[in-house]
Amino acid sequence: MRTKFYLLSFSIFLVVMGFSLYKPHSGLPPADKDNGGLALPVGFRAVVVIDSLNGQSRHIAVNDNGDIYVKARNHRMNDGYGNIALRDTDNDGKADIVIPFGKYDGHTYGTAMRIHNGYLYFSSELVVYRYKLKPGQLVPDSKLDTIVVDDPPYHEHQTKPLAFDGKGHMFVGWGAGSNAGQVKNRQPGSPGVGTPDSPTDGSPFLVDHGGIWMFDENKTNQKQADGVKYATGLRSIVAMAWDNKSNSLFAINHGRDDLRMLWPAIYTPWESAMLPAEEFFKIGSNGFNGGWPYYYYDQLKGKKLLNPEYGGDKVKEGNGAKLPKPIVAFPAHFAPNDLLFYTGNQFPSRYKNGAFIAFHGATNRAPYPQAGYIIAFVPFKNGLPSGKWEVFADGFAKADPIVNVSDAVYRPMGLAEGPDGSLYISDTEKGKIWRIMFKGNKKTFGPIQLAGMAKRKLTRSNIKTPDSLKDNLDRGRLLAAAKIYTNYCSPCHQRDGKGDGNRFPPLASSEWVTGDKTKLIGVILNGLTGPVQVKGASYNEVMPAHGTFLKDEEIAQVVTYIKSNFGNTATGPTTPAEVAAVRKATAKP
Repeated sequence: MRTKFYLLSFSIFLVVMGFSLYKPHSGLPPADKDNGGLALPVGFRAVVVIDSLNGQSRHIAVNDNGDIYVKARNHRMNDGYGNIALRDTDNDGKADIVIPFGKYDGHTYGTAMRIHNGYLYFSSELVVYRYKLKPGQLVPDSKLDTIVVDDPPYHEHQTKPLAFDGKGHMFVGWGAGSNAGQVKNRQPGSPGVGTPDSPTDGSPFLVDHGGIWMFDENKTNQKQADGVKYATGLRSIVAMAWDNKSNSLFAINHGRDDLRMLWPAIYTPWESAMLPAEEFFKIGSNGFNGGWPYYYYDQLKGKKLLNPEYGGDKVKEGNGAKLPKPIVAFPAHFAPNDLLFYTGNQFPSRYKNGAFIAFHGATNRAPYPQAGYIIAFVPFKNGLPSGKWEVFADGFAKADPIVNVSDAVYRPMGLAEGPDGSLYISDTEKGKIWRIMFKGNKKTFGPIQLAGMAKRKLTRSNIKTPDSLKDNLDRGRLLAAAKIYTNYCSPCHQRDGKGDGNRFPPLASSEWVTGDKTKLIGVILNGLTGPVQVKGASYNEVMPAHGTFLKDEEIAQVVTYIKSNFGNTATGPTTPAEVAAVRKATAKP
């Protein structure tokens, strides 16, 4: 049930100016009978704080009185507001006050929601903001400070995750708008720009992207040049946190995509689903280099290998052996989107100082099931992992197998620790929030209580290593046109044509598909750069020019396939001659 709070004038006064006497209740609330649909280790229970939010959600933060702050995923769906404040006034675990606040420019990549030194820090794709919080006050009425400003235009991986070292420094991730530094992004065979490891002729993406910058947490209106480049060679960082126990910065890098689609002569579909690793790094001191875009980490071989864009062939290492290895190599395409070091005392002692990771889930593992969609845990000791990673929470997707990303009902995104040691988890698809509590016996907690989750790690299709034959969802079923679509189109638009709900638009009932076929032919031939509007929503990714590597006959087949599937109705087949005519008419002189 969606919680509603009607803002009458008296209510506004109480929420904004009042509640100064509000104090959190003691004791844990009752859990939901079904744990909110989640599978958890024995002894852990969950309650759904809120079933859905109008603006969906990205990252979250919990104040020391239990108030929850949510970074909205979709401002437009949230009456233009970028944030949401929640409060549970009767300790039943359910939010009964829900108020959107904070209007600023932002798109669906906007992320980060952190409470630090009495301030609420959050970010859009281009700006890091903060509000001063007042004790007991739910919705801040202080001036909105602008802390760091990025330059447009918007591009993929343009998140702004945040971390603080407690010494006045704020770390900000700067994602690179590229898969692997290619001349033409997502175009098969396109080479990488720059010379690997060259200090003078390196990738231009690394000049002001693909890394982490350090800033003064209290200085306003800083530009990137006002900060210090703290780490480089990191394609896309969304999960980042400072660990006070080891006094170090940690981050998990999103590995590159599309090895099979871009280099079909080198990689098999199974290898493309399995590689490369999502790399969990201990950043350490200033000057860290993760190796992107020249290298990727092959967790099957335990080596850094040259990307094919820079002459790699699955064997060549270049100078990869000189680069730092990840402290944990997670399976490919799990999509790590938040990291939290647990400092509370509510959970059993084995979780103390360990790392929780929210895996948002894959979009491009076809023809194998999409993977991730879980909360993982890594035990730590002396600032490094002390055991293998574990599955802590599963069941978000409510589908097995997950064929398309749209099959996943929920996708975990943000993590936050409450003042009593509860773990809060947010979902991007509907804005659902769970609160996980431990209600078992801490003294007897051990392998028996973890056995069920260990079994899920080995058996669930969204977690386990797929069998190259048995788990191939396309085995013996695809026709020529479907094979072209699956190889070149489904990594973004998904096998069901519904897109991924955020980055890549749907083809199903799209006005770009159902109208004049020459428009669709032209887009496939020549590519498209956003922003574009599809079915009322804005998208801003790069569509490569498929005409540079697909023949007229192949494009005709895939146009016919798209216009005849996903609920679309074709008026007849598209011919190679029609494609040739559009190619000629749109060719650059």
